Amino acid sequence: MEKGNTSKEEIRTSGGNGQVLDGSDIMELVGNEEVFSSFVDHKFQELDRDKNGELSVKELEPAVADIGAALGLPAQGSSPDSDHIYSEVIPCPQLSLYIFLKLVEMHGRIAGRKERIVGFIMIKLIVLNEFTHGKQEKVSKTEFKEVISDFLLGMAAGLKRDPIVILRMDGEDLLEFIKGPGYETEMVSLFSQLESPAGGSLHHHIVKAFEQLTVDQGMPPSSDSWVMSNIVEPALQSCAGQDHDEPPSQETFLVEFKKVAQCVAQRLKEQPVIVAHNENTFDGSGIKRLLSNKFELDKNLNTAIENVPKDRNGKISKEYLRVALDTVAPSADLPPVGSIHEMDNVIVEMLKMMNADDGKLVKEDEFKKVLTEILGGIMLQLEGNPISISSNSVVHEPLATSSSTFLQPSS
Repeated sequence: MEKGNTSKEEIRTSGGNGQVLDGSDIMELVGNEEVFSSFVDHKFQELDRDKNGELSVKELEPAVADIGAALGLPAQGSSPDSDHIYSEVIPCPQLSLYIFLKLVEMHGRIAGRKERIVGFIMIKLIVLNEFTHGKQEKVSKTEFKEVISDFLLGMAAGLKRDPIVILRMDGEDLLEFIKGPGYETEMVSLFSQLESPAGGSLHHHIVKAFEQLTVDQGMPPSSDSWVMSNIVEPALQSCAGQDHDEPPSQETFLVEFKKVAQCVAQRLKEQPVIVAHNENTFDGSGIKRLLSNKFELDKNLNTAIENVPKDRNGKISKEYLRVALDTVAPSADLPPVGSIHEMDNVIVEMLKMMNADDGKLVKEDEFKKVLTEILGGIMLQLEGNPISISSNSVVHEPLATSSSTFLQPSS
């Protein structure tokens, strides 16, 4: 995967400068033993309410809820769609801590794909719970520190590979776009591509057009429900023309869209929207780097087979190739299975070619060989047809307020 062109330097974004999250602050924290120990002590004490030097299931609940809020999940009890995540996290405290930190690790790399990834992680961890039988009831401070260190370093490594740019969308770039010389040409092209039912209204066309605009034009993702209900819809209501429910001509669309876009820009000025922006290109270079380093490859393959069940003869079912591939994925600069549709297509096709679903039992060496061949096949596909992904996710209130405090520096 190609590294982004962003750096720690300030870059121009909507109306000002963007903050680049590249993991350096996390590395600095973990690398300073005195500061990191103080950080862990402070956070452990915050959670250890009964002051017995261990964290129980109940004491870990705030940490899970906190990271859930940071990821944009509703509070526990407020939404049946998300409550199952919390209910499945809580039974085993070691898993609760693992999930909490795994979500922190993943947050900076999956903007716009949160729900699918959270569900995917839950599936993995439920399987893990079956292996451990959920026997551990307490988490010591030593375990707490070790796990935090491991996952913070993992998160930092992910951010170093794929920096996240935090954009403040305040309407300035949107105004620049609609007043610019390329506005009419771009919007005419967009209008011709809009899929609309027969007799589709002007309102429908404008909403669909906003869905096509990106942060490059100064528009936060209107697919976000908050942006739609607090920015786009109010602008439509206040700036709508007389023929809002009628099918528009191209000329009418251009004029009316500009009016609404100006209202959207004004609302963004009054209520700036924070967006996490990430760009990745999967070109197979990460896999090539791993395959060329025998030591790293063997280490990753060994780790992968440690995490899959074996029969009494030590054989492994090929159906676990997906699980093993996901274990190796971070070292090959691949996303988790299920997180990026375009990548899933490549991976699924390669798994089919290797008959990964035939359920055949194979020895460890054969399993490693097949897994290596799958990696090689994915590499060749990506070298020939790189996949570029740009993701934008609105950072909601909990991430920017004191409600999300676990990773805040100790005062």
